[in-house]
Amino acid sequence: MISLDLDADVVSLTAALVDIPSESRQEAAIADAVEAALRAYAHLDVVRDGHTVVARTSLGRDSRVVIAGHLDTVPANDNFPSRLDGDQLWGLGSCDMKGGVAVALRAAAQLPEPVRDVTYVFYEAEEIEASANGLGRLARERPELLAGDFAILMEPSNSVIEAGCQGVVRVDVIARGERAHVARSWMGSNAIHLLEPVLQRLVAAVRRTPVIDGLTYHEGLNAVAVSGGVASNVVPDEARVSLSYRFAPDRTEAEALEYLQELFSGFEVVVTDSSPAAAPGLDRPAAAAFVKAMGVEVNPKFGWTDVAQFTTIGVPAVNFGPGDPLLAHKQDERVPVDQLRLTEQRLFRWLRGEEGGRDE
Repeated sequence: MISLDLDADVVSLTAALVDIPSESRQEAAIADAVEAALRAYAHLDVVRDGHTVVARTSLGRDSRVVIAGHLDTVPANDNFPSRLDGDQLWGLGSCDMKGGVAVALRAAAQLPEPVRDVTYVFYEAEEIEASANGLGRLARERPELLAGDFAILMEPSNSVIEAGCQGVVRVDVIARGERAHVARSWMGSNAIHLLEPVLQRLVAAVRRTPVIDGLTYHEGLNAVAVSGGVASNVVPDEARVSLSYRFAPDRTEAEALEYLQELFSGFEVVVTDSSPAAAPGLDRPAAAAFVKAMGVEVNPKFGWTDVAQFTTIGVPAVNFGPGDPLLAHKQDERVPVDQLRLTEQRLFRWLRGEEGGRDE
């Protein structure tokens, strides 16, 4: 079994995590290593659920915070293993989000008596379809393990706070025609040609920029794939455009789907995946207190994160972790060493109740 040293500095621990292959659905080795490392600490109660590991303090504090990070990565792209070059740690998952996982693991090990009880969650399958997500499984099947007054998702945010997140609805818009021989195409109806108005409506659609809790969210609606065709001598009878709609947190999943159905009326719209948005929730006392304590910039989250999982069970949550989210999933993925240390410093101070988490 791979061994993790939670007494090592956060940079070395991040590198060690990056060096454990853990593409989605292949998290067994890293989950085993995380579980074994956490079980060495008597102040933690550790639970394993699939390839998701939960570690909890039980100190009888007045409040509980949940600190979570996913263990999986997207597929490698000639960016494995890790490489430390000056002030940057390079490698698959270094930014998204093994740097944040390293900070959380260090906190779990090094802070036996935080001022609030803490639940640490290290989970599987965040980078693939929502139905496989380990945190979502806990929210559905074992919500008591995620109970808390506030949650911090260690997603990359440049060591500042990113509030809320966009929701995601993925659909196929389908055109149906009639097959015919291409030499006698007038005897059929070309489904690929029938997609033209779909693309026209897509390009012309206005992308909203609603302001929520003082934060401006930018919606995204994009075609991500086009498919159709039978053979080189056959007029196709079916074609589809796959769309990804990243909607702002002032819309529900149902409202987002209704918008797409209206936009593409006259065509068949089939949902292939869906996840809710999460409102910033900065008016919630626990979230507002964390923002005040950190004393850092607060930005809207562009993209979907598992803060939405917490929102669905009534736990306010924010994104706060090392790394530039713009580098997530890129071949040149990397995380600044100073952000690893700064995020750890700020989180440790907050958990200890020292200076409210602010820098001196």
